[in-house]
Amino acid sequence: MDAQPELGRRERKKAQTRKAISDAALKLFLERGYDQVSVKEIADSADVAVTTLFKHFTGKEAMVFDEDSAHEAALVAAVRERPAGTSVLEALREFMQGGRSVAGREGKELRAFLELISSTPVLREYAHRMWMRHEAALADAIAEAAGKPSGDIAATSLAHFALESRRFAGEQKDPKRALDATFDLLSRGWGADFG
Repeated sequence: MDAQPELGRRERKKAQTRKAISDAALKLFLERGYDQVSVKEIADSADVAVTTLFKHFTGKEAMVFDEDSAHEAALVAAVRERPAGTSVLEALREFMQGGRSVAGREGKELRAFLELISSTPVLREYAHRMWMRHEAALADAIAEAAGKPSGDIAATSLAHFALESRRFAGEQKDPKRALDATFDLLSRGWGADFG
C-alpha cells in the first residue's frame, strides 16, 4: 500500500481541531448521555466556536463516528491494494486482525462506547446506516476483485460476514482465536471464489 502523503500545516491543524471536537463530544456523551449534551457545550469543551464545530461535523452523531470515512477507505483498500498472491479472504483476515480496534477503542473503553451507541436510538440508526455503507463499499471491492458484477450476492454476503467477524470476535474470551475460526469457516465456504 502507498504511504500517505504528509499533511500540510493547515490540514494538520484541521485534523487536530476535528479530533479535539470529537474527543470532547465523546467524553461528554459518556459522562452525561448523548441527549443531555448540547452542541454549544461540546464547542466550549473543545475550545472552538459553534460555527467551527459545524465546519467539521454535520451534527452530534457524526462526532461519535469521526473515523467513518477513513475506516471505509481502509476496508476497501485492504481488498483493492492487497499484495499479489494474497486472496481477498486473507487480506480481510489480516485487516480484521491488524490491530484496528473499533473507533480506536478497546476493552472497557470499547464497551462504554458500544453501550452509548446501543442505548441511544439516533446513534443506533446512524451506526446502522454507516455500517450499510461500509458493507456496500466492501462488497463492491470484493466483487470487483473476483471479476463479478456489482451487487453479486456472494460478494455481498462475504462483506457482511467479514464485517460481523470483528464484532463477534470482540465478544469472545479469545478474540484472535475467534477471528481465526471465523475466517477458517469463511474460507471453506467462499474459498473457491474469493480464497
